[in-house]
Amino acid sequence: MRIVFFLHLLSILIIGNSYSIYLNTSEKDNDNINKEESISLQRFNSSDSLSLKKKYDSIYSLYKREKYTEALNKALILAQETKVDGELDFSTNLLLAQIFDNLNLRNKSTNYYRKSLDIINLLKSRNEFSTITSLPPESYAKALIGLASNYQLIGKTDSAKIYYKKVININSLNKKTQDMRAMAFSNLSGIYKKDNLTLAKEYTNKAIEIHRKNNNKISEASALNNLANIYLHEKNYKKAKEVYFSGLKLLEMSNSIKATKFKEDLYFNLAYTLYLLKDYTAYDYQEKSYNIKDNLRDKEIRRMVEQIYTQHKENLEKEKTALVKEQRKLEEAQQAKTSLLFGALSFLVLIISGVIIYNYKLRQKNLHLKLSESKLIQQQSIEKLKSEAQIKILNATIDGKETERKLIAEILHDNVSALLSSANMHLTATKKQFNGDTPQEIDKTQAIISEASQKVRDLSHNLVSSILLKFGLEYAIKDVTKKYSNSELKFEVSAQNINRYNQEFEIKIFNVIQELINNILKHSKAQHAEIILKEEEDQLTVLVKDDGVGFSTSSSSFSDGIGLNQIEARIHIMNGKLTINSKENIGTSIYISVPILKQQKNFKLTSVS
Repeated sequence: MRIVFFLHLLSILIIGNSYSIYLNTSEKDNDNINKEESISLQRFNSSDSLSLKKKYDSIYSLYKREKYTEALNKALILAQETKVDGELDFSTNLLLAQIFDNLNLRNKSTNYYRKSLDIINLLKSRNEFSTITSLPPESYAKALIGLASNYQLIGKTDSAKIYYKKVININSLNKKTQDMRAMAFSNLSGIYKKDNLTLAKEYTNKAIEIHRKNNNKISEASALNNLANIYLHEKNYKKAKEVYFSGLKLLEMSNSIKATKFKEDLYFNLAYTLYLLKDYTAYDYQEKSYNIKDNLRDKEIRRMVEQIYTQHKENLEKEKTALVKEQRKLEEAQQAKTSLLFGALSFLVLIISGVIIYNYKLRQKNLHLKLSESKLIQQQSIEKLKSEAQIKILNATIDGKETERKLIAEILHDNVSALLSSANMHLTATKKQFNGDTPQEIDKTQAIISEASQKVRDLSHNLVSSILLKFGLEYAIKDVTKKYSNSELKFEVSAQNINRYNQEFEIKIFNVIQELINNILKHSKAQHAEIILKEEEDQLTVLVKDDGVGFSTSSSSFSDGIGLNQIEARIHIMNGKLTINSKENIGTSIYISVPILKQQKNFKLTSVS
C-alpha cells in the first residue's frame, strides 16, 4: 500500500516550497541592507543636501536596528524633501519599499519599488543616469528583483518574468549584482517548473554556476536543492539523491541559522528520495530533518522571550532617563517599591524561561525515548515497516503533533497567562497604596503585561481552535466556513444530531474537514460548497461537495494527490470509509463515515480563551 501521509508531507516541501527561499532578500543581505544607499549619498554639495544625507543616514541606522515603525515615519517625511536630488530620491524610495517588505505590506512595498524604478527611468530620459557615480550597480538590480518577487508572490508571473529578465540582462562583474542575477535565475526556474522543466533546469544551473564562482556555498546548496527537486519531479531518483548529498556536503562546516534551515530541507527531501529508492535509511534522514525543525522552533521561542525582556529593559532605561528630575522628589519608601517591582518582573521572566527550558528538556527526553523505541522495532523485524504499520506510524506522528500543539496551548493559557494576570492584579493593588499620582512606571508596566497577555492568548488560539475545544465540532466548522466565505465562494454547513465527542476524535475530524476546505479554496474554483455533518447509528458521516472544476479520479495526478492521500490515511486508521466522486468541470463530492468515539465520563473540557 502507499504510505500516503509520507508522500503528502514530503511533496509539499519538494514541489511547493523549494523555490520560495529566493523570494526574499537573504539574511546576509538583510544585515547589509542599504549600505549601498548610504554610500550613494556621497555627492552632495549644498548645505541642504548634506542635511538630507544626515537624515537619511539616521533613518538607515534605525532600519538596520529593525526599528521599522520609527524608520518608516521618518522616511515618509524625508521622501517629500528629496525631490531635488535623483540619487537620494531613488535611495529613499527603495528604503521605503524594503521597510514595507519587512512589515509584510506587499502592496505598499510594490508601489515604492515602482517609484524607485520610475526615478531611474526619469534619470535615463534626462541622460543623467549615466553620470551617477556613487550609486552602486546592484541598487538598480535590487529594485528590479524586489518588484519581481512581489509580483510572483501575488501570482502575476508574467510581470515577474519581465523584471527578472531585466536583472539577468544587467552586464556587471560586481559580486552583489551577480548574486542578484543568481536570485533571478532561481526564481525564474521556480516559475517555469510548472510547464517547462528543461528551461527550469537551465536557469537553476546558471544560478549554481554564479554561486560557485562567488564561493557562496550556502546559496549554492540551496540552488542544488532546487535542481535535485527537478530531477525528483522527472523521477530521476538516483540523480536527485546525488545532488542532495552534494548540497549537504557544502553545508557541513556551516552552522548559521540560514544554513541550518537549508539542511532541514535537504534532509527532508533526501529522505523522500531514499524512500522511493527503497532505501530505509530514509527514516534516519527524516528524523534529522525533524530534529533541526524542533531546534529552530525552540530557538525562535527563546528569541521571542529574550526580545520581550530586552524591550522591557530598554523601556525602563528610557523612562529612568526622562524621569530623573521627578525621581529626586520621591521618598526612600517609593524607591524601595520601585526596586521591588523591578525584582518581581525579573522573577516573572525567570519563571517563564524556566518553564520553556523544562518543556524543551521534556520534549528532548520524549524524543529520545521515541527514537529508542523506533530502533528496537526496526531490529525486531524490518518487514513490519511496510503497509499498514507504516500508515499507523505516520498517523501517530500527526497525533503527536496535535497533542503537542494542544499541550503548548494549555501551558500558555493555564500557566503563563495566569501568571501575567496575577502580576497585573498585584500592580493594581500597589497603585491603590499611593495617596497621590501613581508613578508612570507602574502604568506603563501594566500596559506591557497586558500586551504580553494578548500575545499569549493569540498564540494559544493559533495552536488549537478555541471554538472546537469549547463548543465542539459543529460550531468550529461553522466558524471556519464563515471566515472563508466571500462574494466568489459561499460555504454552507448543515448539521444533524451532532453532539460533543471525545476531544481527540473531534480534533482529527476537524483537521480532515479543514484539509478538504483548503483543497476547495486552492484548486476547485467553485462558487458554492456545502458541508453536511450527521450522526446516525454510532457513525459520524461527513459529506463535502462543491460545484468546481473537479478532477479525474483515474488520472495519475489523483493517485499522487498529497492532500487526499493524507485524508485517506487518517480515515483508514480511524476504521472509517472514504468515497470520492469527481469529474472534470462537474464538481466533487467526498463522503466520509467513521465510528464515533464518545466523550469519556467525567471528561474535563480544556478551553483556550
